[in-house]
Amino acid sequence: MGNERLRNVAIIAHVDHGKTTLVDQMLKQGGVYRENQAMVERVMDSGDLERERGITILAKNTAIQYGDVKVNIVDTPGHADFGGEVERILKMVNGVILLVDAAEGPMPQTRFVLSRALELGHRVIVVVNKIDRPDQRIYEVIDEVLELLLELDATNEQLDSPMLFCSARQGIASLSPDVLGTDLTPLFETILAYIPAPEADEESPFQMLVSSIDYNEFVGRIAIGRIERGVIRQNQEIAVCNYHHPESIQKAKAVNLYQFDGLGKTPVTEAAAGNIIAMSGIGDITIGDTICAANTPEPLPFVQISAPTMEMTFSVNDSPFAGREGKYVTSRNLRDRLWRETLKDVSLKIKETDSTEAFNVAGRGEMHLSILIETMRREGYEFQVSPPRVLYQEIDGKRCEPMERLVCDVPADAVGAVIEKLGSRKGDLVEMTPVGARMKLTFLVPARGLFGYRNEFLTDTKGEGIMASVFDSYAPFKGELSRRNSGSLVAHETGESVTYGLWSSQERGTLFIGPGVPVYAGMVVGETPKAEDITVNVCRRKQLTNMRASGSDDATRLIPNRQLSLEQCLEFLADDELLEVTPKTLRLRKRILEHSLRLRDQKRRAGEG
Repeated sequence: MGNERLRNVAIIAHVDHGKTTLVDQMLKQGGVYRENQAMVERVMDSGDLERERGITILAKNTAIQYGDVKVNIVDTPGHADFGGEVERILKMVNGVILLVDAAEGPMPQTRFVLSRALELGHRVIVVVNKIDRPDQRIYEVIDEVLELLLELDATNEQLDSPMLFCSARQGIASLSPDVLGTDLTPLFETILAYIPAPEADEESPFQMLVSSIDYNEFVGRIAIGRIERGVIRQNQEIAVCNYHHPESIQKAKAVNLYQFDGLGKTPVTEAAAGNIIAMSGIGDITIGDTICAANTPEPLPFVQISAPTMEMTFSVNDSPFAGREGKYVTSRNLRDRLWRETLKDVSLKIKETDSTEAFNVAGRGEMHLSILIETMRREGYEFQVSPPRVLYQEIDGKRCEPMERLVCDVPADAVGAVIEKLGSRKGDLVEMTPVGARMKLTFLVPARGLFGYRNEFLTDTKGEGIMASVFDSYAPFKGELSRRNSGSLVAHETGESVTYGLWSSQERGTLFIGPGVPVYAGMVVGETPKAEDITVNVCRRKQLTNMRASGSDDATRLIPNRQLSLEQCLEFLADDELLEVTPKTLRLRKRILEHSLRLRDQKRRAGEG
């Protein structure tokens, strides 16, 4: 029997297709805000990084009341690197709203999250969003969504999914592409009519799978999940068990219970099957654990999270400027922080290395790991990271590497350049579809072939291209690839950069620093178009004599230096380089700082090669 006064639904889509904006309007029209209350845009993107980048990183819960039915809504990330967030959240819901952009159509992440939802047998409501875009192509997008459902082996019932047409920004939805709606009532009615109510077996012993973890300074970890069966009461004795370790059972107490209500959590004294709740009071609870009644510990299986495809080494900062800016600088600080991250991010894996000062951190992609790096530096951590490297697998005796399905939406005149560049990176063109005056290109390309490609792509498409990729499969190793075709300008001595030294160095390449920047020997200060490193002295001052004053020459004019973001630094790194990350600065450096030792190492490697 289902609990007819409840619906649990997740909103899934590719990045930037309007999930969080739609949730804003659902909250507004669901009566969460008072008449005179100021409304925050993208209210579910609560983290600083989420608001700055305009993307959702962590899945979040909210709830609205529509009539006498409570609708629990989960807003999920759209970026492929946070797919682990989506996979586990789907266990909490009974149906999904699939959002598709009326101009872009289904993109790689749409395919990924939809396949996961169909595997779990969830009902799907398709919502074509942004129908007010001038370049919308609603009817082609409808066909593309149906083709995608067929490709992913949807059942007949899933193929007959209801389709709505909406503009999340205006807060309107309709059942026909030719008629503009007035509000989101058609969407709410479709959720109630089509998404099944959660099973509500209140007689059996309590059981709940933990799908998400929240953290609070005062109460510690808060477990979030859907109650599979039974009823839980405040201060009830409970047992915590795990499907993969059935022998370990921990006794605990449900200290506080919360239900989601609008933008916050409301304390409750009891909750019944079908509800999504939060529970505090269990010390080291993790995602995938099952909370049961104390006398019947029966663990539930947890969704298999896709394995990481990329790895970086995080190590203690050992540069000459170590410890100047960071608050947490020791290996113990680094280890504790990384392990703490794995508790709430199930798709992140940490391994110890031979050294006590370095840890291998594996994740779903460059974005996944760069968000972790940025979060840690904002918290006051100081450390070094290696260039990202892909994780190979041995399949049937062959060395296999992760392949990405890359979709590029580019102007027609840039198609040749994009195909040529990706061809040189071992990419295979799978599909080519004209979309108005533009082209949609689909490639299968090795994950390592995409390192450092984004900047080239933006240059080749004059900033008009859109690219998005998602992990596809493992395929036999495609052969060697050079990481980058340019070399580094390396500082010769420790000191402070001066205009004269920079002026004499700028003809060798593009500089990353301006005057007055502290540098050390072995630090990378720029890029040279040649495929070899050049040592430059950016600290060199003009020699003064009584024949020549310092200002008598022509004014030394510097070309503006290139500022690199964190992602650009990670893309730029060569195999013999590291990125020094501190709360205030990002510094590129050579692994071996001393010039003579570095040359000796290069000769040794050349001899081995």
